[in-house]
Amino acid sequence: MKKRVLAAALALVMAGAMTMVPMSAKAEEGELIKVGIINNDPNESGYRTANDKDLQAMFNEENGYDASFAYSLKNDEQINAAQKFIQDDVDYLLLSAADTAGWDSVLQDAQDAGIHVILFDRTIDADESLYDASIVSDMAKEGETAVEWLKGQGLDEYKVIHIQGVMGSAAQQGRTGALTAAVEENDNWSLVTEQTAEWNAEKAQQIVQSVIDSGESFNVIYAENDDMAKGAVAALDKANISHGVGKDVIVMGFDCNKWALEELLAQNWNYDGQCNPFQASYINDIIQKLEAGEELEQKTIIMEEVGFDATTITQEDVDKYGI
Repeated sequence: MKKRVLAAALALVMAGAMTMVPMSAKAEEGELIKVGIINNDPNESGYRTANDKDLQAMFNEENGYDASFAYSLKNDEQINAAQKFIQDDVDYLLLSAADTAGWDSVLQDAQDAGIHVILFDRTIDADESLYDASIVSDMAKEGETAVEWLKGQGLDEYKVIHIQGVMGSAAQQGRTGALTAAVEENDNWSLVTEQTAEWNAEKAQQIVQSVIDSGESFNVIYAENDDMAKGAVAALDKANISHGVGKDVIVMGFDCNKWALEELLAQNWNYDGQCNPFQASYINDIIQKLEAGEELEQKTIIMEEVGFDATTITQEDVDKYGI
């Protein structure tokens, strides 16, 4: 690793300018950067499929990488994968954690082994000294943006079915936090039910169907990803309950899958919050800088994201932001 950094820095000096060393040049020299990538299951959601595809397209031999991928929705399995990558002496450990807690020990092991750690997509509850950089969405802001939009709908009562993602994940915590605060602060807000569907459409459908069967009234579905919103809508359709703009139930999702934005365009849903899955180029830039011996200007890079309203979204938005 040190030899590679020294060689890169020397090449820059000889070139007379502080430019990046292309990964393809390293590949041509037969020197690949060894990367271990730990991610959630690509089948978890449309967002995760796009995220994994983006990483696969970047981290390959053509771009100068020897990359290995490990997938799990369970923190203990991800930690085991990290330990294996450390034993395999990777140069970089890239991590999208299933849970925010429990990472201190293994990341300390990585640091002791001289392995760079870069977080993507999700934050963790660990000292910043244990990782080099973090490219993430501001999940709390995503939740706040969505809840502010919901407040703006001016309902007399907010009877919310809250369908949560995998408990303990940064996305779940951020998107839940804002809604929890709104319910606590407003007497006319209540949670009809609050359950995890673990990002799964079928589980979300079962949750909503159970509420429908109970006869309890509701007028908002706040689903923490698009797939769960889709499952919730399936239960509404089965019960002939109207949903969308000007209808009985407000439907909210997150991630901005193209098919979900098309549901907004058709006004069958009401709101969708963006979660940007395309972090690979940011990670690649950071690795290039570290390989060249440069200091990073930012420890944390927050992805720019917006929320979409069914009454204002355009086809151009669908084409531009849909994943």
